[in-house]
Amino acid sequence: MGALPVFRWRLAPDGYATRRQLRALDLRPGGQDVAAQLERPRRRRPPLVAYLYRVDLAQPVRPMTPGRWAALAKANTARRTCPKCLRDAGYVIPPSLGMCGSCAFPDNSDSPRSA
Repeated sequence: MGALPVFRWRLAPDGYATRRQLRALDLRPGGQDVAAQLERPRRRRPPLVAYLYRVDLAQPVRPMTPGRWAALAKANTARRTCPKCLRDAGYVIPPSLGMCGSCAFPDNSDSPRSA
């Protein structure tokens, strides 16, 4: 495989798209390799790089099945459940704390910052 074609930011030819752009079209890369890349120059830092895929080789997004919906709901519930008090926090528990705010900061149940 040769070197990838490199295009400047916003100057890629038609027929190429990023993953996010493919998803907006209800498509996915479908196992194809990266076809090209975009580079956005920045001052005093390396350029930002975005990988491009060919739209004509992209495949439709696979539909969600009832089993996938159930697995996704179960995973999201697990992310909201505090391992210490076993309650649903109502939000995704930050990995940095590892528990809900009430358990992490019992002195101040509203927030980690004192008033």
